[in-house]
Amino acid sequence: MRADLGRIWSAGVAACHPARMLPPHLPARPDGRLVVLAVGKAAGEMAAVAERRFGEQATGIAIVPHGATATLERIALLHAGHPVPDEASVAAAETLLAHAAEAGPDDLVLLLLSGGASALACLPGEGLALAEKQALTRALLRSGAPVGEINCVRRHLSRIKGGRLSADLTLAISDVAGGRPEDIGSGPSVADPTTLAEAQAVLSRYGIAPPASGWSETPKSVTGAFRIVAAAADALAAAAGEARRLGYRPIALGECTGEARDIGRAHAEAALRAPAGSALISGGELTVTITGAGRGGPNVDYALAAGMTLEGRGDIVGLAADTDGLDGTSGAAGAWFGGTPVAGAQAALAANDGAARADLFVSGPTGTNVNDLRIILIAP
Repeated sequence: MRADLGRIWSAGVAACHPARMLPPHLPARPDGRLVVLAVGKAAGEMAAVAERRFGEQATGIAIVPHGATATLERIALLHAGHPVPDEASVAAAETLLAHAAEAGPDDLVLLLLSGGASALACLPGEGLALAEKQALTRALLRSGAPVGEINCVRRHLSRIKGGRLSADLTLAISDVAGGRPEDIGSGPSVADPTTLAEAQAVLSRYGIAPPASGWSETPKSVTGAFRIVAAAADALAAAAGEARRLGYRPIALGECTGEARDIGRAHAEAALRAPAGSALISGGELTVTITGAGRGGPNVDYALAAGMTLEGRGDIVGLAADTDGLDGTSGAAGAWFGGTPVAGAQAALAANDGAARADLFVSGPTGTNVNDLRIILIAP
């Protein structure tokens, strides 16, 4: 059954890889250059697809997390900080804006966007120091706030997010539930429906002190087209198809939000009620409220909580992993669970140190990012 879990997860990830999903959406050849601005965890693979299609017409940059690799010939590969921005993130954001501004009338500016772009391209608002932005980012990530609220704050403290980066066409791989354009990488090329007051209210709600400087209202209309080329729904459909091929009956739990350990328990309880031979499949992005100092992530927390609930049921096993190959600070994509109890799981959850106890699943970088993919199998 563990092998089946791996096959189902891999099928979901493969269905959302840029090499498969991006080519049908690429634009016609422009009269001038194709200026590629790729940013996010899938930026390297997305830029490589554009290079293969457009050859010498393609120029530009791809911004990926430190340590990520990509094979590019004409498009420059830059590295920056994630999940907390660094000096390289500031330089990357400035380079993106400069490339967009330098495009000529015959050039086409193509933004290839994926999750992780919020940190990888960070240009703090006027008067806001990078150190202040970093501290605010850490506080928001520890607060348990959903990504939509975090990105709302980011957009109103930025000179690149929320519609400030000009692009003729944006092609995005979505890592947010519902595929809201303004939340994919904090929407650098799309109009922002949220307000400055809403952003400040988020900080108030979580008891986070607002910075004195850097605030601004975001553009409410922009030019340029926007299209999502892959999303969680594609991964969920492919995973369900593979589960069915392997002889399981898929049960769709949809794109979920909420505290990871709570959802893990709830899904495990649903598995206990499900018929033999079922495959419970879910996606979305869960959150972790951090009070400890250990290593972990939403999928690791989900796996530990689900595993405790399933203790004694060797006929039920599961896998929870991020489709980009990295879950929080765990150093792994996620974790396996079920079958055998995990000693010290409750203490690990309390200390936010799930990676020390969980049965970690390591995939390495996948080249895409449509957020989490979780599968629970009940033996036939």
